[in-house]
Amino acid sequence: MRVFLTGASSGIGAALARHYAAEGAVLGLAARRADALAALAAALPGEHATYPLDVADAPALAAAAADFVARFGAPDIVIANAGVSAGTLTEHSEDLAVFRRIMDTNVYGMAATFAPFIGPLRAGGGGGRLVGIASVAGIRGLPGAEAYSASKAAAIAYLESLRLEMRPYGIQVVTIAPGYIDTPMTEINPYPMPFLLPADAAARRFAAAIARGTSYAVIPWQMGVVAKLLRLLPNWAYDRLFVAAPRKPRL
Repeated sequence: MRVFLTGASSGIGAALARHYAAEGAVLGLAARRADALAALAAALPGEHATYPLDVADAPALAAAAADFVARFGAPDIVIANAGVSAGTLTEHSEDLAVFRRIMDTNVYGMAATFAPFIGPLRAGGGGGRLVGIASVAGIRGLPGAEAYSASKAAAIAYLESLRLEMRPYGIQVVTIAPGYIDTPMTEINPYPMPFLLPADAAARRFAAAIARGTSYAVIPWQMGVVAKLLRLLPNWAYDRLFVAAPRKPRL
């Protein structure tokens, strides 16, 4: 098995890397922190390639994809996992730069991750899976998380469109919308996080959904129930319940 994974240096990305390496997969690991990537690769069994890059840099991703395909062949799984989060408020002009960074990483970076692999996957006769990590935060807008909620809602819609485009070629697109996962990203949240999953446990559940080729999965399942209820709430009820919800800290 060959897996290319972004956001691999920590959190759920590192947990996924450990999971797939334990299964004997050859990994392409991409993230911004070269030292953390090298340390992770050295700790994993098997042969792996590391690519220190920013997913908002499409040419860098294209070069990484070309190198990975040349060395190992087209991947069986591409996981666009890189993501950033921060509290944002539109009324603060200084948050606009943060807003742009979140959208560039969480949406543009996902498309830039998949783009260079679609040609090799099609040339190989189809097959393969493109996996995007979205979030339950994309199901309804959360107060104080304007950029993050918007980016994850965009990711969900983008992945659905991509799924339709890839279907004729036999390339599956998997959308995973996690709830709260115990990672450095969530450690700063100053509020209770229901159904919080350890990263390694989440990675196992993500991998199982990917193996099944599930088109859309909310993990853990309890958050899936919550997500369905949130979708059903009329705006007046949702507003009343969430207007005073705790906010993620701004940068």
